[in-house]
Amino acid sequence: MAEQQSTATAQGRDDAPDAKLSDVSSVRVGGRNSDIPANRVLQRVIFPRDEDPLDVRPLYVDEPANASNRVHFTSRRSVTVPASTKTSFAAYFNAFPASYWKRWTWVSDVVLRLTVRGSGRVDVYRSKPSGDIVHLQGKAVRGAKNWTVLEFHTSLQPFEDGGWIWFDVFTEDAQLEIKDAVWATDKELPEQKVAVGICTIRPADAVIALHALGEDPAVLDVVGKVFVVDQGAKKVRDEPGYPEAVRRLGDKLEVIEQANLGGSGGFTRALYEGVENTDCEQILLLDDDIRLEPDSVLRANAFARAASSPVVVGGHMLNLQARARLHSFAEVVDLKSAMWRKAPGAVTDHDFGEEPLRETEELHLRIHGTYNGWWMCLFPRQVIDEIGLPLPLFIKWDDTEYALRAGAHGFPTVSLPGAAVWHMPWTDKDDATDWTAYFHVRNRLIMAALHSPYDVRGPLLKQGLKLSLRHLFSMEYSTVALHQKAIEDFLDGPGKLFETLGTKRREILDIRNQYTDAHILPSAREFPPPTFDPVKAERLLKPPVNPVVIAARAALSLAHHLKEPDREAIDRPQINVSAQAGRWFLLGALDSATVSNADGSGVAFRRRDPKLFKQLMARALNNHKRLAKEWPRVQREYRQALPQLSSRDAWKQLFGS
Repeated sequence: MAEQQSTATAQGRDDAPDAKLSDVSSVRVGGRNSDIPANRVLQRVIFPRDEDPLDVRPLYVDEPANASNRVHFTSRRSVTVPASTKTSFAAYFNAFPASYWKRWTWVSDVVLRLTVRGSGRVDVYRSKPSGDIVHLQGKAVRGAKNWTVLEFHTSLQPFEDGGWIWFDVFTEDAQLEIKDAVWATDKELPEQKVAVGICTIRPADAVIALHALGEDPAVLDVVGKVFVVDQGAKKVRDEPGYPEAVRRLGDKLEVIEQANLGGSGGFTRALYEGVENTDCEQILLLDDDIRLEPDSVLRANAFARAASSPVVVGGHMLNLQARARLHSFAEVVDLKSAMWRKAPGAVTDHDFGEEPLRETEELHLRIHGTYNGWWMCLFPRQVIDEIGLPLPLFIKWDDTEYALRAGAHGFPTVSLPGAAVWHMPWTDKDDATDWTAYFHVRNRLIMAALHSPYDVRGPLLKQGLKLSLRHLFSMEYSTVALHQKAIEDFLDGPGKLFETLGTKRREILDIRNQYTDAHILPSAREFPPPTFDPVKAERLLKPPVNPVVIAARAALSLAHHLKEPDREAIDRPQINVSAQAGRWFLLGALDSATVSNADGSGVAFRRRDPKLFKQLMARALNNHKRLAKEWPRVQREYRQALPQLSSRDAWKQLFGS
């Protein structure tokens, strides 16, 4: 492909004027001055922090797997490319997600500006939505003993449906040093500060996040305030690293101690404080149990400042346990089934160490989500002023409901590539079966009642009863009991949501503790060796896929669970089952089993109880019958209560401020 290139040379001049960004790609060589105004920077080229493990490397640079020479990260903003090396910066944190900037902001052109020294070649590429790669422009640098500025100008015109921009570097007989590289615009972004809100019950993790926020002067320049809403028994102020966090953040840091009101109560307090007690134009919510890439704050802030109209800016979730994996790219709610899922076309659990950006077609299409989890999510002040505050839901679905409400008011959510935190993926948690199962069900029903334009009773009944059977076959009686309590509380209406926000978790834990399957023991070694034939278990572990086979297996499980169990199995588990293998089509054929929890820290001893099975199944049938009959009435009540449930005055009264 022909390389389009126009060069304006100003070697050795520090005062060379900036070339106007045009619709035609161009390259410019400047002098030694690498400074560019901060209010024109869209995204900095960055490299791993000193504390980051080695496996984050593929997120910052794309190197051949068999490369004998690898680049050297000499600081967060500088890199040395050794002689005889080919490397690409088509990596998650350093490629520029051009299609998102084209679609949602007024930015029409970008400039890649690098300061270089030594010898080598820099080439700029872009991708199409299909993943096809196009060479745009390039420049050779030969024996530059002094730092020299290169600028590559590119139009965003062809990026409506997808595509990234990045640069590659090639060296031959000498090394090339690069520093202070940025993706920028020729227009100034409006100045807007961000108030950061961290909700925590894990003070050690919160302090780590505070350290990351305070380590970079550029990040501190855009942060106007940091609110830590401390809801734990152990306090942030008592953590050994807290004084250092105070030193870094100074009077920008404010710790608010309050009762445990869950994520919704903690994050809402941060939003409330941000709009009531600061003049910051943006409020950024961060989970406490994350590891933060600090530049993500800058990128979300810049994107919101450049947005052609206000948008909610979400960050992606990277896997905290496998750092090169992108766990969540973008998500939506299927309003017909009232269930969240990945956005159409989005990747999940993508390993950049195995499949780099340039080789993964799916990553080049622009993806549209409808909400973003509050592991990282930024809200313009205007959004909060117009739609109110989140609902008092304690945890689960509060972020989803709030995003859907914002979208209904004309504020879409953009999950922005290159802005991300590392977080424990939900696939490594038991939160669909532990005490949070109650909040999953109740709050999902509230979300559906408020926002689904469809009659969702059919899907809710079908899914709810199927789920009840699966958990009952798996001897998860506590989970089914919590699901039924959730439906009953939903049907009671919205009147007690605020009243019980601080007490509902304790009530749910008390209910759950009445069931032996909820008690976690350290290990299966607490019990005698299992008696079940492992070869037979292996056969039962094969998932049924044919509907006829599924129905037959379910009928056999139902008949089995109505019979009295083997007396020996009450005290001696028939089998030890991993969390991954603890499926209904295996457990439904057993009388007892130990099943590991998701993180492998313990086991639950599950025992079949026909009497409990019948009681819970009858309760589930009755509740789903009520749900179908009373849905119109309950939906009307929640929609009428929404203004009060989301009002600042109601939350202010709860906070006592």
